[in-house]
Amino acid sequence: MEIWGIVLIISIVVLIIGVVIYFLNSWAGKKTAEQNEMVAQHKQTVSMYIIDKKKDKITNANMPKAMVDQVPRMAKMMKMPLVKAKIGPTIMTMMCEAETFKVLPVKKTVTVEVAGAYIVSMKGMKTKMEMAEQRKSRRKDGDKEVPQKWHEKLRARFGR
Repeated sequence: MEIWGIVLIISIVVLIIGVVIYFLNSWAGKKTAEQNEMVAQHKQTVSMYIIDKKKDKITNANMPKAMVDQVPRMAKMMKMPLVKAKIGPTIMTMMCEAETFKVLPVKKTVTVEVAGAYIVSMKGMKTKMEMAEQRKSRRKDGDKEVPQKWHEKLRARFGR
């Protein structure tokens, strides 16, 4: 076989792999859009107390067997963001979106949007970045006075 024959075979194989990846990607995109639409339809706003949050395999979590069976095989092997929360009198382990997982505070009551056993987003609290920006703007705008040492503040307060 000459070199042009080998190049032709390799280019055909690469082309076939590219076409397969393209169609798999479009199929996965449609499925994701369908799932996001379903989550948006079933969202509810709930107040819950966050007990603990961790990334763990769903098989190790205290989740209902019916829910674990619905999760795809590959997702069972991956570590997912899980949140242990108290909703009313019941304590549940719930899956969470990655962006929301970073922002959720532990040992606090928060208002979140929930679709089944999946935490979609958090309401009413600012992220750490928003809080830092607010502190920076406050320093620039209003805090022009020179900070005093603690003993000078006490003298000024108690008149000694």
